Amino acid sequence: MSTIRILGIDPGLRKTGWGVIDCEGARLTYVACGSVEPDPGLDLGARLALLHAGLSEVFAALGPDEAAVEETFVNADARSALKLGAARGVAMLVPAQGGLSVAEYAPNHVKKTVVGSGHAEKQQIRMMIKVLLPKAVVKTDDAADALAIAICHAQNRNVKRLVAR
Repeated sequence: MSTIRILGIDPGLRKTGWGVIDCEGARLTYVACGSVEPDPGLDLGARLALLHAGLSEVFAALGPDEAAVEETFVNADARSALKLGAARGVAMLVPAQGGLSVAEYAPNHVKKTVVGSGHAEKQQIRMMIKVLLPKAVVKTDDAADALAIAICHAQNRNVKRLVAR
């Protein structure tokens, strides 16, 4: 059975979390996680460029085979939603430039897959990350969310592949 390396990305303009796991059958192994945090004082274009550079560095260093990104939830503030959409576009662009298709998962689906409840709190996600990936060193909620996205993809990747056929 071959090992598949999965990159999960939790897009955001202030912090974009990333997490990488190896998946061999049902066995999941922690590889790395972190976040890209551009200076919030910079203009939008500069922040997006820094997100792209940071995620590109992670992609090049860790060589994922598959990638998954969290879908944007609907925001009441259209301006914030557009800015988050730009960050999400960068999060999808980096793996696409590396030749990968990018799976997308709704936040509630990620939480339900990892915690068992679609309305789980951040603390519950972090606790389940420790259970599922005991060697993980998670410093931010964004990195925990990114690992949760990678785990969600690991659990759903075969279904996605069958549906695509």
